Amino acid sequence: MNELSSPDALAAAQAGSLRRADGAYRNVVPRQAMGFRKTLGLVWRMLTAKPAATVPDRPIPVRPLDAATLAQAADGTLFRLGHSTVLIKLDGGWWLTDPVFAERASPFSFAGPKRFHAPPLAIDELPPLRAVILSHDHYDHLDHDAILRLAPKAELFLAPLGVGDRLVRWGVDAGKVRQFDWWQETRVGGVRLAAVPAQHFSGRGLGDGDRSLWVSWVIDAGDLRLFFSGDTGYHAGFRDIGERYGPFDLTMLETGGYDPQWADVHMQPEQTLQAHLDLRGKWLMPIHNGTFDLAFHPWYEPLERIAALAGAAGVPLATPEIGAALAVARPQAGPAWWRLASAPHHGWGKARRSRPRRLSRP
Repeated sequence: MNELSSPDALAAAQAGSLRRADGAYRNVVPRQAMGFRKTLGLVWRMLTAKPAATVPDRPIPVRPLDAATLAQAADGTLFRLGHSTVLIKLDGGWWLTDPVFAERASPFSFAGPKRFHAPPLAIDELPPLRAVILSHDHYDHLDHDAILRLAPKAELFLAPLGVGDRLVRWGVDAGKVRQFDWWQETRVGGVRLAAVPAQHFSGRGLGDGDRSLWVSWVIDAGDLRLFFSGDTGYHAGFRDIGERYGPFDLTMLETGGYDPQWADVHMQPEQTLQAHLDLRGKWLMPIHNGTFDLAFHPWYEPLERIAALAGAAGVPLATPEIGAALAVARPQAGPAWWRLASAPHHGWGKARRSRPRRLSRP
């Protein structure tokens, strides 16, 4: 039996997150240690040997947004703003996941993964927010400048343990910050939210590795139920989450930035599909793609692979253009927009389309 599926591993996470003796958080199944030499080699390869197809060679199609468009949006509408940043209207208010508006997902303004496209609207054009929903503290999910600019707009910041402390150190009013362990819930108006286990890691520098927690989120508005993965590898907890909180009208699941060298903390597309089935999802919307160059695969490959896999499995797939509206109660498949930004010689139609090793419905 795979240890990710073992009953002991599942039982270990029932009461909340796990910590090492030194106080650092850990996964139910410890992630593979990279080691100094392997990490150095990986960084060198990232800097010197990335394939050209990891970035688009033409503009990404983006639907511009403005305040007037948002004001007319019906309840249950969402807009993907890029990567894992999603703006959602529920219970008459607006919610924003993992806000990143910076040009680079990096501590530096001059180096690091650079955006393929501008956000479809500026932070100043965002409406007042019921809450900002955070999954963990990595730079492609937590943008320091965006948080400070969102602080006056947001009623609340919902964060994993330790991430909320960071927000307060940055200057966010502590009264606006709520922090959560795995399986803890809160209610904001008519929306119930639950922080649930993920398989990942945290840290923004050399000395803070795993000092804050990482989570996925259940977002339950009563008539609509969504799942937001943040960053995660595949883990047995998806099935438990599906049993507790499913079925989900829409799962927003990480699909991109994967590699065999870090397979335990980022899902392959086959695993994304299996996670959707475990969660008892209806429609699947792949996120964590199309905005930053974070791996060695062609930038469009995650979308090609998940489209082929979902089609073979009969899973409805929503792939709205960046900035386009998606009605959660009545989703539509959307166009294969990534092909518009991929030159034919890049071979988007030849991306690896392996079938999942295990596809099972709970």
